[in-house]
Amino acid sequence: MDLRFQIRRAMETGKVVLGYRGSEKSVLNGRAKLIILAANAPREQADRIRYLAKIGGVPVYSFRGTTLELGQVCGKPFTVSVLAVEDAGDSSILEVVKEE
Repeated sequence: MDLRFQIRRAMETGKVVLGYRGSEKSVLNGRAKLIILAANAPREQADRIRYLAKIGGVPVYSFRGTTLELGQVCGKPFTVSVLAVEDAGDSSILEVVKEE
């Protein structure tokens, strides 16, 4: 299965939080089930999100594209450095990430 397709499907049918601050709040509140980080996300933000996710037991997936590519996958006309999946909806993104 294609990760990009599953991200798009989760955006359409589930609940996905875009951006550093929203993802951070999602992890801190225990709602995040998965964190996806772009390859060129700012180092301080990536380190903080990874730290919080480790404490909260949330898996972190490193997206093999840039922030611009992640934004395009999400269907947004701007860059996205990090996103938090709170509800996968009809997608199987949680299983796809476990496989990779």
